Formats: sequence, C-alpha cells, structure tokens
Amino acid sequence: MSDPLARMGGMDLLSQPLEDLQSRVAGRVAECASTRALQRASERELAALAALQRLVEALLVDATGEVVRRSETAVRDERMTSHLGCRNVTELLEETTRVSTATAGRWQRAAKAVRPQVSDLTGELLASDFPSVRAAMVDGVIGVDGILAITGPLQETAPRVSTEARHAAADVVVAEARGEGPDGAPPACAAVLAIHAQTWSVALDQDGSEPRERAAVRKRSFVLGTATPHGVPARGMLLPEVAAQLQTIFDAQLAPAVQFDDPFALDENGEPLPLPAVDDRTRAQKQHDALAAALGVAASSGQLPTIGGHAPTLVVSVAESDLASGAGYAHADGCAQPVSGAVARHIACGGVIQRIVTRSNGRIVAIGTEERVFNRHQRRAIALRDGGCVIPGCATPAGWCEIHHVTEHARGGPTHTDNGTSVVW
Repeated sequence: MSDPLARMGGMDLLSQPLEDLQSRVAGRVAECASTRALQRASERELAALAALQRLVEALLVDATGEVVRRSETAVRDERMTSHLGCRNVTELLEETTRVSTATAGRWQRAAKAVRPQVSDLTGELLASDFPSVRAAMVDGVIGVDGILAITGPLQETAPRVSTEARHAAADVVVAEARGEGPDGAPPACAAVLAIHAQTWSVALDQDGSEPRERAAVRKRSFVLGTATPHGVPARGMLLPEVAAQLQTIFDAQLAPAVQFDDPFALDENGEPLPLPAVDDRTRAQKQHDALAAALGVAASSGQLPTIGGHAPTLVVSVAESDLASGAGYAHADGCAQPVSGAVARHIACGGVIQRIVTRSNGRIVAIGTEERVFNRHQRRAIALRDGGCVIPGCATPAGWCEIHHVTEHARGGPTHTDNGTSVVW
C-alpha cells in the first residue's frame, strides 16, 4: 500500500513551514548524533527536549482531531479516511504516523477531550470540553499522557456531574501540572495528575463507583487460548478485588528474603561455604510460578467442587517405556499440546502414580493402586521441620510448598521423611 501522505492534497497553507521545520529538526538530529552533542549537554538542555516533545504532541493531537472531524460525515465518499483508502481513523493514523493501534487510540481520546468544536451554522470555533487542559497542551505544559490523566477520570463522571464542576476540577489539576498548585509543588507528572483527577472524580461523584462496578461485573472474563508449542495464552479482565487478591498472593510469594552472606565463612572441614543459589527468574516468570502454586493449593484444599467424587486432579498419561527412557511425550488432560517426560516426572514427584497395563488394542488388563507418595502425616512432619521452601533465598511458607523426594523414587529413593523436602517450583 502506498503512503497516504503521498495521496494527500490541500496542504499549501502549511506545506512550506512544515518542510522548513522538518529540515531544521532533521539537521539538528543528525548533528547531535554525529558530534555526540547530547553526551556533553547540560541537564537543563536535556530537560528542554521534553518540552519540545510536548509541543509536537500538541500538534499531533490537534491534527488527529481534524482528521476525526473530516471523517465524521455521513457520506462515506466525502470522508478523509475514504479519500486515503483507509477503513477508519485508527488505520489512517497507523499508516501516516507509523504508530501502534494503542497509540492511535490514545491520540483520538486526547483529541476528543481537548479539540474545539466547530459550529455547524457559522463555522466558528467553540470551546473544547476542557478549556484549561487545552491551554496547557498548547503551552507545552502537558502531552498526551497528561491530557488523558486529567480528562479520563473526570469524563467518567458525566452526566452525573455538571460541566461547570468538571471544568473547575480540571482547572485545579492543571494548576498542579503548571506547578502553580496551592502546595507550591513543582510541575506534576502524568501519574500524579491522574491521582489528583481521580480524587476529584470521587469527590464530585459520590455514587460514581456503583455504575463503574456494574460495568466491571459485566466485562469480567478470563479465557484460556489455544495451546501453542510455547504454552497456553491467557487473556481477560479481572475485577479490581480479584486482581488485588492475586497481587497479594504474588507479594506473599515473591517477597525477597533478607540474607547476610559471609564470603569468608568456612565449614567444619575448612572449606568455603557455598553461596546461596541466585534466582534468575524474571518478575513475570515468578508470578507465573506463584499462580501455579496457588492453583495447586486450591486444588488440594478440599474446598473446591469435586469431579467424579474426587478433588480436581490434573491427569498426565505417559507410556512407562517413555518415562524410563526420557524420550517420547506425555499428555495432560485438557491440554492439546503434548508435554515432555521431564514435566511428567515433575508432576508425578508431587502427586501419585497409578500404573495401568493395556494391550496393543487398548484393552485394560490390570490397574495398580496409588503409591509412593508422602501421606498427610509425613507431609505435616516435613513442613514442620523445614518451615518453608528450603531453596536458598526463597521465603515461600510451608503451606505453599510441595513435598518432593530428595532422591527420586524412580531411582530407589524411599518415601520417608529423611528423603523428603519442602520446595516450590
């Protein structure tokens, strides 16, 4: 698809000024890159670049608003999007500015909040929804993030809160953005502006949380996607209290343990003591493992509904020859993708094994009983002895841990408290 800018017309008014500006900026960028000017720049000079960025965003927001206005006509062939071969404004912005869909959406929301309305009768410009926010944008005080931080919470209060009250609240928050607030604080960033705007939103709209909660209940969801060779994707929308509970579980699992290591400490034989293992998992990987541990605790708690008279149990099947050789694949119920024998052995280590003998035609000729697992009395004793996960640096409590064989049962390790330990995987 060709560049939409190449198909645009009617830009004689701004063509030369914009070309001159682009040429000057391009020359400055090239100069800074070739002479390493930014590395020698002062802190004040570096900070000045941020003001330039906000001014550019002001132009982009206004331009986005104009694109939206020209694409709102009811006649499809008269829309700007149709002239440029695009389905909607988002696609047009993606092609012309080369930004993501999310960024194009943010520009449109910002433009809707601050663009002046045009009179259908006279064509004159009318006031925007948030005049003080627009003035701050034009002055280069706030960019797109600041616009959305201020207007987003206040827009949610309409129509329950009057326009005058919302404008007054926006004026106060804009004063904080300019560094002119009553507390004399320096200009606030977008995150702080969002807190101020949310506080005003709650103060003005005492009953506003109930409509938002009803909307959240309708939109709540959690969906497991189609299994891929890399795992199973998940998507959804959690209720705030559910997300808070999950975050609490993450915090409990991932809280770092404070340790003081003596690099010169020696054991009884005069050898240096080994340093604790380093946990090199990413934050996302740790949260995945915390969720896995929470699901394991929930499944074994006895408080969930049963399936076939038993607690929800993950069933993994693997041929005995494949398990012994380490080759081949195992299969987990409810998962379309096969798993490796190592995964099957890990699950079996903390679960139970039931041996089923079948003939080549699939007929079951013998069924064994569950065996080789630690019973509840042994688990309690091991948990009491270890007090939690024994992996150095892990602060997971005993109730969240699994009991594993130190020497695997498949290698002759006994199911005895001396051969059991509390760990979390």
